Amino acid sequence: MSSTNRSERVLTELDHVRLSKLGHDTLADVLDYAEVVTSPAIPADVVTMYSQVLIADASAAQPQKYTLCYPDDAEPQRGFISVCSPFGASLIGRRVGHDAVWTTPHGDERTVTIQALLFQPEASGDYTT
Repeated sequence: MSSTNRSERVLTELDHVRLSKLGHDTLADVLDYAEVVTSPAIPADVVTMYSQVLIADASAAQPQKYTLCYPDDAEPQRGFISVCSPFGASLIGRRVGHDAVWTTPHGDERTVTIQALLFQPEASGDYTT
């Protein structure tokens, strides 16, 4: 993953701590460069853990819904994407309207647009999920 600017990603303190404990290389740049805020201060248009996002992908006819989760909860066939996957790591901390870019296991670069945030735990008052 390429380096990012602090202005490109925002994480809650809780997500930052929990993701740091995973110790996954895919998340290193995200954790090092993201702006970290308290859960109540996270903007409602930022992808956090367990957010449901609507993704526009040029290769798909319809936007697709995904839920960003921890590795133990991942079920890609049901749309539950691990934050430790290249795709999941490209989503965390991004805002609606921004592109998520990652490299597939085959070396191809993929780009999708975060079209909408259908659910964000913090926006509903859940600061502990």
